[in-house]
Amino acid sequence: MIEIGRVALAQIQRSSLKVGQKPFRYYDPAPLLAVPRLRLTPSGAVGISGDDELLDVHNRQHAATRNQGPNSLSFGFTSHYAAMRDRFGQHLADGVAGENILIASERAFALADLGAALLIRGDDGREARLTDLIVAAPCVEFSQFACLADGPLTPEQLRAALQFLNDGVRGFYARLADGPGAEVRPGDRVFVVA
Repeated sequence: MIEIGRVALAQIQRSSLKVGQKPFRYYDPAPLLAVPRLRLTPSGAVGISGDDELLDVHNRQHAATRNQGPNSLSFGFTSHYAAMRDRFGQHLADGVAGENILIASERAFALADLGAALLIRGDDGREARLTDLIVAAPCVEFSQFACLADGPLTPEQLRAALQFLNDGVRGFYARLADGPGAEVRPGDRVFVVA
């Protein structure tokens, strides 16, 4: 195992970040909510804040679920946000792409760098193993948001934004390895498992 960083942020999407109807749909990060604890389950993420438990919109149990199978959990890296800010601007704050787990790291990661799984370990011994890692392909709406576009991008602008945000820059999807669930908190250590 190789340590690659620590959890910087745990969050949920209370509802879809894509608002409106095509072709006028746009990206709105307002439903994002940072939480002190994130319970990972086979159905998806559950944010825990005090006594409240809030389902992420990609959790299969959410009333308006956006779960499509491989997207029940998501993660990204602070280093990728630094690259996005360099390219598009300061409005791309850490976590604005909506991943459940943001990992603090100085280096960029491609899918091939992430091994067979990620292991997240708390100082108290809690562990969560994420498997079936795949790239979270960027969408048109987030690309427009990244480009600060009020309307549709030209085909060339859209293609350039999608290409830049692909290959894990926008983030990754994962599944909780077999088990009833696990809890993740900011500060937990993250390891690549070969």
